[in-house]
Amino acid sequence: MTSQNRNGRKPRKRYLFSYGTLLPEHAPREIAPTVRRLRRVGQGFVRGKLYDLGDYPGAVLTRNGPLIRGLVFELPDDPSVLEQLDRYEEFDSSRPNGSLFVRKRRVVNLQNGKKIVCWIYAYNGSTDTASPLPSGRYRKAKNRASR
Repeated sequence: MTSQNRNGRKPRKRYLFSYGTLLPEHAPREIAPTVRRLRRVGQGFVRGKLYDLGDYPGAVLTRNGPLIRGLVFELPDDPSVLEQLDRYEEFDSSRPNGSLFVRKRRVVNLQNGKKIVCWIYAYNGSTDTASPLPSGRYRKAKNRASR
């Protein structure tokens, strides 16, 4: 039997592109149980600049430019998952300008050549003192604490 939403239709799949602390190997204790609920789809990339912000990275999205590499995950059909991710990323949809990260929809290029529309958390602060990560990949230092 297939699951259906309130309208009797099959729920539409939703995806998340993760490049930092929402990756399973970097997820801090407070978000790790939620991250474990995501189903891995595959490797992908978006265009922009990735910055090291200390305890976590931040992506500034652009149409052109270097690649930001990460993983695409399918979100479970449970609205509380996105709510928990928003809370962790300090995204408030009623006050996006005051949010640390803003959740946006972007086309992500999968490693296999396909494209998929995903949610991505884009950094919403100043990068003046941040170190760019030219590799486009985040590597969490072992001695860093969570947010």
